[in-house]
Amino acid sequence: MNTKNNKDPNVDSVGETLSTGSRAPAHYGNVALIVDLGLFLTTMIFIRTISVPEIGYMGNVLVNSLATLIVATLLLYRRGETWKSLGLSRPESLLKMGGVAIFILGMVIVSIIFYESVIKDYLFPTQSANASTSDTDTRFEGIEGNVLYFLSIIFLVWIESFLEELLDRGFLLTKLEQLFSIIPLSVVLAVITQAAIFGFRHSPTHGVSGALVTGIIGLVFGIAYVAFGRNLWALIIAHCVLNSMSMVERFFETP
Repeated sequence: MNTKNNKDPNVDSVGETLSTGSRAPAHYGNVALIVDLGLFLTTMIFIRTISVPEIGYMGNVLVNSLATLIVATLLLYRRGETWKSLGLSRPESLLKMGGVAIFILGMVIVSIIFYESVIKDYLFPTQSANASTSDTDTRFEGIEGNVLYFLSIIFLVWIESFLEELLDRGFLLTKLEQLFSIIPLSVVLAVITQAAIFGFRHSPTHGVSGALVTGIIGLVFGIAYVAFGRNLWALIIAHCVLNSMSMVERFFETP
């Protein structure tokens, strides 16, 4: 019996998936993807411009992220998808998850050191002569040495870290990848684009230099998401630890 012509109909789609690096099939056309991304980004970016002073900085950030989460969840439900399909699922190995999280943290720290020691001085040669970020950043004013404030805010920081990985890597990167799937290097383009958006949306509070650092962090996390099986838990853990380190540094700063 000749089996050479009995070609599996899934082979072409698998080959296309491997060539683009995308494991997430495009369930709908580009127009629908553009509409979904437009709704998602509009919520993510422009609701952030609405501030309620009474709930503080972290309160406003969480409201923005939760609103974006609701929109993203509705869009996924409409398309028959779930957060589990985007990586919010039980990791295959806790040991691997921990190893990946440590690797991500190491790469982020190396990237930040490289930026601070090489790139920053080249792009912003006069910034060192000005006030430091800690001198002008009032987002967590009063946390220095304040144990109760630190303990109350750290849980909110962890929740926001969790939400950012769902939204920026889980939803945004995957949908960008589907949108770019018709062109070569769609994964690379999606990773870079989500990192740029991640940095840009932090620019109002972080400034240009801080936005670049955040974009670099987003790039590392995006690469890790694609390279290590698209499970979000290692990224979530690394993000929580990274932000915790930042908060601990603020706590021990001299008022």
